[in-house]
Amino acid sequence: MTAPAPSTFLGVTPIALASGGRRAARLLERNVLVYRRQWVYLVSGFFEPLFYLLSIGVGLNHLVGAVHAGGRPVAYASYVAPGLLAAAAMNGALFDATFGMFFKLKIAKTFEAVLATPLGARDVVVGELAWALLRGSLYAASFVVVMAALGYLHSAWALLSLPAAVLVSGSFGAIGMAATSYMRSWQDFDLVSLGMLPLFLFSATFYPLSVYPGWLQLVVRCTPLYQGVALQRGLCLGGVSWMLAAHAAYLLVMGGIGFAVTSGRLARLLLS
Repeated sequence: MTAPAPSTFLGVTPIALASGGRRAARLLERNVLVYRRQWVYLVSGFFEPLFYLLSIGVGLNHLVGAVHAGGRPVAYASYVAPGLLAAAAMNGALFDATFGMFFKLKIAKTFEAVLATPLGARDVVVGELAWALLRGSLYAASFVVVMAALGYLHSAWALLSLPAAVLVSGSFGAIGMAATSYMRSWQDFDLVSLGMLPLFLFSATFYPLSVYPGWLQLVVRCTPLYQGVALQRGLCLGGVSWMLAAHAAYLLVMGGIGFAVTSGRLARLLLS
């Protein structure tokens, strides 16, 4: 008598469901291979914060003068550059964690095809988050090189700015994936753009926190991009204190929440 075949659910074997993210590298490899032919989209996202940095360095830097940060006066361009580094890490991760993931989930049905292989839902989450983190880290690494070339790094602690950018990318990538799992159509992405704009403008990237009214300072301190900006500014300008650990902890918790929500949502969306 032939033993019954293992039960499947939408073509997914129990082995795939139990893989727990161990095969996620295969999905990351797939994304790398896809972008070999779409490298222009990968490179284009780097230029927006770079143009901000260069325009400020040439123009506003001479008008504004020195700004006190890290316990000493620094040029305005040096003050703004760490904030733009955090924004570059955020933007790099969010693009694939939102638009890219939605296309694969709702339009191309890529993840359904992936689940027909030994990969499981957790592998999808880990693989996609790893790709978003890799893209954001590439943007950040390029930006750090430009900052170093222009003389905008003022402390040996700036060596940690790249790991900090990886943390920013991972946190925003995870929370972006979680938000995307609730989106029903492309129109919902208007809310993403609406949310990213005030995050960027009210993150103390361009102005010290002290210029805001008291109530708005409290709001800004609670926003996620401000944590990345304050973390990067402290490292790049030498203003190191225990508060940097608090900013890093905020981003870690945010990333953990995003990962947990995404894991549960994708399991329900893809396996039901």
